Amino acid sequence: MKHRYLIALGSNQRHARHGSPRQVLQAAVAALGSKVDAVSRVIDTAPLGPSRRRYANAAVVMRSKRDPERMLAKLKAIERKFGRRRGGMRWGPRVLDLDIILWDHGMWSTPGLNVPHISFRSRKFVLGPAAAIAPGWHDPVSGLSLAQLNARLTRSLT
Repeated sequence: MKHRYLIALGSNQRHARHGSPRQVLQAAVAALGSKVDAVSRVIDTAPLGPSRRRYANAAVVMRSKRDPERMLAKLKAIERKFGRRRGGMRWGPRVLDLDIILWDHGMWSTPGLNVPHISFRSRKFVLGPAAAIAPGWHDPVSGLSLAQLNARLTRSLT
């Protein structure tokens, strides 16, 4: 059975081979493979937490036969391939961050993985790109579409 996923991508460090954070995201989309159905434009955003470098952020919609735990394992393997190491400072600089935001089967919860992503509703850098490529996808918790969530968030930030 094929599943559809909404994945958020972020980078705020150069990579020796791929280049700038924007180029890292392009290479990450290529690493996700031919199952990518939609890719948002890349946006530049201020960092959360102690990092001082701006982030490049984007989102993709993709298909996979993997359940969320196996999809997470694939995403973590791609992050490692790009040089990301576990540990270190929370919200610190990173070459690549890949997060499962939503999947087409609603909610999933295990130790270490919650879908929908626990914080996505309050993150403009996730909702903006996500709403641009999947405006009609619904948050299974609130019942609101990504377009509605993004409108609420951006309206409250201005």
